[in-house]
Amino acid sequence: MTRLSTPGGSVRGNSVETAGTTVQRFLGIPYAAPPSGANRFRPPVPVVPWTGVLDCTVPGQAAPQNPESHAPPGSMPRSWSEEGCLNLNVWTPGTDGPARPVMVWIHGGAYLMGANSDAMYDGARLAAAAGVVLVSVNYRLGALGFLHLADLLGPDYGDSSNLALLDQLAALRWVRRNIGAFGGDPHNVTIFGESAGAAAIGTLLGMPASEGLFRRAIMQSGTAERYRRPEESARITAAFLELCGLDGSSAKELLTLPVERLLKAQAALERRAAVESFAVPLPFQPTVGTPSLPVPPLDAVHNGTNRGVDLLIGTNLNEGSFAVEMRPASAADPDYPARAAAVLSGAGVPPEAAHGYAEALTRLLGTAPAGKELLEAAIADSLYRQPSNRLLAARREAAGGKNFAYLFTWRSPAMGGKLGACHALDIPFVFRHLDTPEAAFLTRGKAPQPLSDAMSRAWAAFAGTGTPGTEHLAWPEYGPQRTTMMLDGESRLEADPRQEVREFFEAVRLLPAS
Repeated sequence: MTRLSTPGGSVRGNSVETAGTTVQRFLGIPYAAPPSGANRFRPPVPVVPWTGVLDCTVPGQAAPQNPESHAPPGSMPRSWSEEGCLNLNVWTPGTDGPARPVMVWIHGGAYLMGANSDAMYDGARLAAAAGVVLVSVNYRLGALGFLHLADLLGPDYGDSSNLALLDQLAALRWVRRNIGAFGGDPHNVTIFGESAGAAAIGTLLGMPASEGLFRRAIMQSGTAERYRRPEESARITAAFLELCGLDGSSAKELLTLPVERLLKAQAALERRAAVESFAVPLPFQPTVGTPSLPVPPLDAVHNGTNRGVDLLIGTNLNEGSFAVEMRPASAADPDYPARAAAVLSGAGVPPEAAHGYAEALTRLLGTAPAGKELLEAAIADSLYRQPSNRLLAARREAAGGKNFAYLFTWRSPAMGGKLGACHALDIPFVFRHLDTPEAAFLTRGKAPQPLSDAMSRAWAAFAGTGTPGTEHLAWPEYGPQRTTMMLDGESRLEADPRQEVREFFEAVRLLPAS
């Protein structure tokens, strides 16, 4: 057992051995007061310092959520509680010597699911191999983290639609105050995350209140464009209220409804969103035009918010393959070109220009894409790759911190190779979990360990120095040539990969509105 004294109170953790290194871990540390009772749908409140020693040897509760519909085989349902979900985990290789770089992980899960206790996010191996202090954060999800109530419940709830992000900011403030006790450097903090976690980071980059809380950011399959306008969020709220058996005049009852009732209504809303979207159903997202997020994040970045932060950003080549290959048979739709056009339309591509996307892919691939291939690529570009390119462009125009880009291309052997370099495949490479049961579905025991070594070292090097370059991997900044690291069994640099597709999206966005 290990005991540490922090400004918030004393904590007791334990130790684990990994690759010959002892890592101390502290699990389930509260960073804010419980978001229940009078705190429901309101910004996080500082946790009251405790007396005595807090036992931090077991994971804390996850945020309330419905069971995951496509959880990997063998996964266990997450234990959740509204009462104690605002907690974080810390792994440290030691509290002695010079202060270590800090890496703060924000988990994904479509803003609907996930937890810092998920086995794939265990930070012991990365902390040991990289010599960093690793923190992973829980935050409010779904309706409890994003329901827009400003119009119905008044100014005290003006930021109810961005509570998940405010939770993350509260966790970063906890890190700034407390991480020194764990051997971390509060002035050298890198936030990193995947999918919704990376989208949260893209949003944090555009939030004025985040400035000064982190020095660097890593976005794996993320975007700074995942948000709604207030009127759109209000429509989601109206639908949610109806599913709860309420309306605008009785919205105050949401404050006291059992959380199970809220989750039941949320599940119905999730099913409705899944029917309406072939890509990634996202019924809950941050809202702009609110106190904490006054303008779209990409605009804020372009105007200089967090311009001094260094950024490492990338996507996986086949981000859309899960949505295409693992869709329930009952929802199958053979009209892939029409589906692709609908996805592209959601990304601002007019229907009359959709054929140009297939033509750009044909120039890139040398052959016309088949139906599934067309739809999968449309999802990958519309939701991930091109938003990443636009964020890099905005960052370059803001002229501040350094920028680095990657494209992950190692193909999973799962399902006969149909998934390719799919969404989330990069996570076990970064966390060094290629051999774990949780990674087995995607890796099949065939993932190259040298690629995991290279990625985890690069991520840690970036956290420590602001550049992902290592003695084994020369990695220049993303500049006018759009130099990008292609991460595969044999990684290499490429100038402006998939240029034809990038140019198509840029040209379409310049077209006058019809």
